[in-house]
Amino acid sequence: MPINSINTNISAQVALQFLNGTNREMDTVQNRVSTGLKVNGAVDDASSFAIAQGLRGDVKAYSAVSQGLANGRGVATIALSVATSISDIISDVKKKIIEGMNAANTTEQQNILNADFFSLATQINTFIANAIYNGRNILSAVSTSVNVIANIDGTTLTIRSQSAFSATSINLGAQNISSTVAAFKALSALALAQSSIAVALGQIGADVRALNFQADFISQLTDSTNEGLGDIVDADMAKESARLQALQVKQQLGVQTLNIANQRPTILQQLFR
Repeated sequence: MPINSINTNISAQVALQFLNGTNREMDTVQNRVSTGLKVNGAVDDASSFAIAQGLRGDVKAYSAVSQGLANGRGVATIALSVATSISDIISDVKKKIIEGMNAANTTEQQNILNADFFSLATQINTFIANAIYNGRNILSAVSTSVNVIANIDGTTLTIRSQSAFSATSINLGAQNISSTVAAFKALSALALAQSSIAVALGQIGADVRALNFQADFISQLTDSTNEGLGDIVDADMAKESARLQALQVKQQLGVQTLNIANQRPTILQQLFR
């Protein structure tokens, strides 16, 4: 049988314990509602927080990989665009060479054709010199292949150097079609340049495709990792909203119960009237 005492109010202590518990639950739920996270730190769930931190690190690493792939695609795309333009110019060069092989040309006509040939050949080398992205030019005669980070495990993709084409373009630029004999010699140099630019277009195109595929793959990995991270740490806002409302009612009832328990010792005053 409980003792009626003004020093020890068991009912108030019990009510206070339950009210404090309700307040702690409310603090947790309100934190989840305000942050949108059910795991904000190691105190909430040490193992889940550790896993989440690892996944966050992966997401940041994937972002760095995506940036590296984007830079690599820039280098390769610029080179592909320039190589395509050069391929078009080479077709015009061939036309001039064939015209220069005509023995019926007058000296004036031959000179005009030779000037056109020189202008086109010079344009090719100008295009090569300007095929630069972020300081890299894989069409340059002194270029080397570019290794691009492709995954967070350190895997790389290679954008192959096309320096071999530069040698053939330089050789073509050294030719002239001032005579039919020179035009025949220029035709041989042109054949080498055509073969070389065809190889360059094929290789650069393949490298661009590989970079695009990898960029799409990394994007999918990033989305999947973010989804997994969300499953671990994101709060169910509908559920937390319902819990918050329930706890608010529970808190109000707890306050009322505590008030009633605190009033109990005053009843003892009636015994001494």
